[in-house]
Amino acid sequence: MELQSNQLDELRLDCAKIQKKGLHFILASIVIWAAVLVVHLTTLPIETKNILTFCVAAPLMPLAWMISKMIGVDFEGRGNPLTKLGLLFSVNQILYILIAMWVFSAVPEKMLMVYAMIFGAHLMPYSWLYQSKTYMVLSIVVPIMALVIGLIAEPYVLAAVMVAVETGFSICLTIENNNNK
Repeated sequence: MELQSNQLDELRLDCAKIQKKGLHFILASIVIWAAVLVVHLTTLPIETKNILTFCVAAPLMPLAWMISKMIGVDFEGRGNPLTKLGLLFSVNQILYILIAMWVFSAVPEKMLMVYAMIFGAHLMPYSWLYQSKTYMVLSIVVPIMALVIGLIAEPYVLAAVMVAVETGFSICLTIENNNNK
């Protein structure tokens, strides 16, 4: 049993290294959240802003792929079976987006808050996969922060905070990656 645990830990470490702990996705999400901020700074009706929020989030995968090429990440991680698990962690978020779609029609002014909460919560499995304290902390902090800000402030404020959080997240991941070398 101990040998299998060591092999799993080696695969997790390898995955964290070849994927740079998902830094390419976090960098892409800075761009996405910045676009969401721009959308929510407009004077468009909230329903239109919410539809545009879904639209500007759509290019996350191709954007992450392009960034992976720029920062030297093996996007597919073909040599490690755990990268498929990482993909599964991301795909499950799509199912939770259905909740945001319901909020879109039921309470449109709170849709971005729920969207940010879903984003934050989906980070938790990556704390295990990448052995990352940053993912663990942010998987708890982001949903709580999004709830508080979403209840007391306009959606554009939450979007601006998410840009700042994602920027800080990418810095922390860069530090973690440098410590893994």
